[in-house]
Amino acid sequence: MNFLDSVKMATSMLAANKLRTSLTMLGMIIGNASVVATIGIGQGAEKLATEQLNELGPKVLFVVPGSRKARRATLDIPKTLVWEDAEAIAEQVPSITAVAPERNQRQLINYKSENTNALLIGTTPNYPKIRQFPVEKGRFINRIDLQRNKRVAVIGQEIVERFFTVTDPIGESIRIKNIPFEIIGVMAPKGSLIGTNLDETVLIPLTTMANQIVGKTSPYGLEVSWINVEAEDVDSVSAAQFQIENLLRLRHKITNEDDFGVETSKQMLEIVGSIATGLTVMLTFLAGISLIVGGIGVMNIMLVSVSERTSEIGLRKALGASQTDILGQFLIEAVIISVSGGIVGILTGVSLVTIVGIVSPLSPSISSVSIILSLAVSSGIGLGFGVIPAQKAAKLDPIVALRSSV
Repeated sequence: MNFLDSVKMATSMLAANKLRTSLTMLGMIIGNASVVATIGIGQGAEKLATEQLNELGPKVLFVVPGSRKARRATLDIPKTLVWEDAEAIAEQVPSITAVAPERNQRQLINYKSENTNALLIGTTPNYPKIRQFPVEKGRFINRIDLQRNKRVAVIGQEIVERFFTVTDPIGESIRIKNIPFEIIGVMAPKGSLIGTNLDETVLIPLTTMANQIVGKTSPYGLEVSWINVEAEDVDSVSAAQFQIENLLRLRHKITNEDDFGVETSKQMLEIVGSIATGLTVMLTFLAGISLIVGGIGVMNIMLVSVSERTSEIGLRKALGASQTDILGQFLIEAVIISVSGGIVGILTGVSLVTIVGIVSPLSPSISSVSIILSLAVSSGIGLGFGVIPAQKAAKLDPIVALRSSV
């Protein structure tokens, strides 16, 4: 029997048991869809994080409280950075151009009878410049607002859409912890940055935040969540990092482990990239397990098929079919199931990736490598798991097979 005849026979046998064939293919469909979707969405997430961090520019540094080891060990943010540290950096580090400390906390924001939960940021006038987050309307916080602890606020676009669809927000008053704040500005649309939706923010003077909203929580001064720093140029970033680290070690009297960290946007990009890659690899591995499970399903069904078709196998061998013919037919059936399931799974995965790209800010990419790899692996698994049932069928004694069918 030639190869084409074997394919026709295998196809007709699978078509005769449509429900069983479909259920057997389901495992391969799920596995291939998972692999393609996971890799595509993972690459999209990494690309989005890269684009967002690149928006900050290569000159930006972040001074964060606690060492990297300490931040990994606890969910509580260490209280080791204060506003005085930011002022010292601004005054004593020559390779920087701007500093903007900030203190963050989620708060309920009220306007008349409506309310929403938003990220409240206490900061200083240099914040829009460093974070490349410009004011679209009105003005930003200035030095006088800081010195006088003024109750003024600049709001993000989503706050405008939530409260001020028909009203000009400038001059209106919102309430934070039942304290009225006059709106003096509206920020331009920005989107999300590393999980933080900057359009859902309310920015107020850092002094007002400390003295009227959160209170003083550090014995060393006015606590900040982190300090944004802008270097003079790209070539000055390393020097700025070195100078800030030395300055803070002196200020904090550190003799052993640092109680702070200085991260450049490039370092953060590398960290985010490694995390995204690690998650993609892990999820792809888990998706690959479903392919193996699907392969086991193919083997089980093929074993059942061999048992049910004992008489057919015996008759064919009695009529002159060789072990190679029988082996080839069952292997072809296993491969058809695996390849068909793989193709449907890949199409499903591509559809999922496309839908995610439409309904989310991600820009997932459909990798040709992942498609080829997924199809090759599923075909190989089908072939591998189909060998045992095929060998069992090929080794059946025709006389025993015919007698057992009577």
